[in-house]
Amino acid sequence: MTTIDLVYFNAGGGHRASALAIRQAVQELGLPWTIRLVDLFEVLDPRDLFRKVTGRRPEDLYNGRLARGWTMGMAQELKLLQGGIRLCHRPMTARLRRHWAASAPDAVVSLVPNFNRALYESLGAVRPGVPYVTILTDLADYPPRFWIERGQRQHIVCGTPRAVAQARAMGYADWQVHATSGVVIRPDFYRQTPIDRAAERRRLGLDPGRLTGVVLFGGHGSRAMHAIARRLPDVPLILLCGHNRALAAQLRAMKAEAPRVVLEYSGDIPYYMKLADFFIGKPGPGSISEAVRQGLPVIVASNRATMPQERYNAQWIRENGVGLAVPSFRSIGPAVAELCHGLDRFRANVARIDNRAVFEIPDILARILESGAAAGRDAA
Repeated sequence: MTTIDLVYFNAGGGHRASALAIRQAVQELGLPWTIRLVDLFEVLDPRDLFRKVTGRRPEDLYNGRLARGWTMGMAQELKLLQGGIRLCHRPMTARLRRHWAASAPDAVVSLVPNFNRALYESLGAVRPGVPYVTILTDLADYPPRFWIERGQRQHIVCGTPRAVAQARAMGYADWQVHATSGVVIRPDFYRQTPIDRAAERRRLGLDPGRLTGVVLFGGHGSRAMHAIARRLPDVPLILLCGHNRALAAQLRAMKAEAPRVVLEYSGDIPYYMKLADFFIGKPGPGSISEAVRQGLPVIVASNRATMPQERYNAQWIRENGVGLAVPSFRSIGPAVAELCHGLDRFRANVARIDNRAVFEIPDILARILESGAAAGRDAA
């Protein structure tokens, strides 16, 4: 049985979600692989010392900032983080070498940025010849040293032509670069379960005859949702707050002319997206791709506070004509009016995007495994 390790961490949620989505797709396709999910931080800190000293896990600090909207200056902080990773490269690779030696995977797939040099070098030191694959969960890289490391004999999986061009510019050959039709989203977003939208809207207290927006800022919500709701008092909204109970309570207490549905964490995002006509949220690759898959034009904000790795996403939205990127949600009212006025055009552009990456990746992995096996047979 072939064992494939999917490396993730919980900072932001999209990395773990992508790992779970790939595992689900592999299982549904019936492939003869054992898929193991590897939390990178648990490998690097098996005794949980960071939490014992600080009271919080590393990803909690990041996720807390997202929930509060404290993203200004992250481009500068990223440089400090990457400097710290380089300083800790030797002890990190030593710990990772011990992990790979003990776990003995047949392939390693990284779904995390910033740590790929240490992951790749440590695997090669103890498991030479074992394929290493980096799958970008962003629409593009944010060089240098974010997703794509220079000079490695690994494989890079890219969800956009921009990411493919970046990989080739970093010196990767055609056999190392694998293009998919988008970034990974859960197989659930491909289910064609029919619903009676009018009946379901009535059940939730929404007006079946009015254009309705779904507002989503990941699993931890964002204070930006409060500002959006306040500026759209006459627009029906489905507000998905994730694990942010305080935000949900504030939104429920807010007076509005139009009906609203305010929910805390839900595992059925596809259902609520099916009930909506457009999406408002952060320019995260997963949220954008999920909304587009459900046929929803999108509105996002793109400015200095946008996380650096997500800044290209606004450009992708404009280039593909699938929505609007506004400088600030202070202008969300005019943006919603513009989107609704051109809704047919935006919907037509959305319909042209056919992202099936989660089902394409197992085939890519199968080809990589086979080419590695063939190289081993030739060497023998």
